[in-house]
Amino acid sequence: MTHRLEGRSALVTGSTSNIGRAIATALAAQGAHVVVSGRDEARGARTVAAIREAGGDADFVRADLDGSAAASRALARAALEATGRLDVLVNNAGIYPAATTLSADDDLADRIWAVNVKAPFFLTQAVVPGMVERGSGVVVNLGSWIARLGVPVGSLYSATKGAVETLTRAWAAEFGPAGVRVNAVSPGVIRPPELDPSVEFRGDGLMVGTPAGRSGSPAAIADAVVYLASDEAWFTHGTVLDVDGGRTGAAVSAVGAV
Repeated sequence: MTHRLEGRSALVTGSTSNIGRAIATALAAQGAHVVVSGRDEARGARTVAAIREAGGDADFVRADLDGSAAASRALARAALEATGRLDVLVNNAGIYPAATTLSADDDLADRIWAVNVKAPFFLTQAVVPGMVERGSGVVVNLGSWIARLGVPVGSLYSATKGAVETLTRAWAAEFGPAGVRVNAVSPGVIRPPELDPSVEFRGDGLMVGTPAGRSGSPAAIADAVVYLASDEAWFTHGTVLDVDGGRTGAAVSAVGAV
């Protein structure tokens, strides 16, 4: 069996649970040495153990990406110490406080902007120079479907994800000529993996009238990240790949209504 990422190393932020964990696991299954990062050491240890038990290679680095340049640089240094080099950076970590515009305060605005935009900005700033020096590398950012389709709750989150998707295009132009590909995955409604299959998921209601007709799984996002990290995506630059069951691109329920 050919591993698409054999001999490469990857850092995945916020990878101790949910989508990030699925991404780390999928990259490791394709042969990458993965640095799992997050704030929870116990969950990080479990993620690393699961990857190793499946035959993969992984290490855990604790990180609290608070938006400061120092925190991002510290993570980059620790990841490089664990792997020797970084070929793939996945900016996945983020927070989603369910606040409305009228209920948000200064602290919330500063925190969500710091974690969702400043942290990946400074981490990319710290990691990309090594990629540029080698003439190769991949950055994959995580956007969101609500960056382009308005919902009544989470305006700050939507704005930060819009910024991340804009950074994706800017970085593709800035670093692409040096051999570093930058793209993003925009997840749709994803069912939490720990949720009992028999339990109704409120997010499924948001998928009514879409081609998929139901919410997705973290594995769907991980598969997209693997593609963008692999050589198969060699001609893909500055793209935001919607993996959302058609939520932002098609409306099945609208057929015949116009």
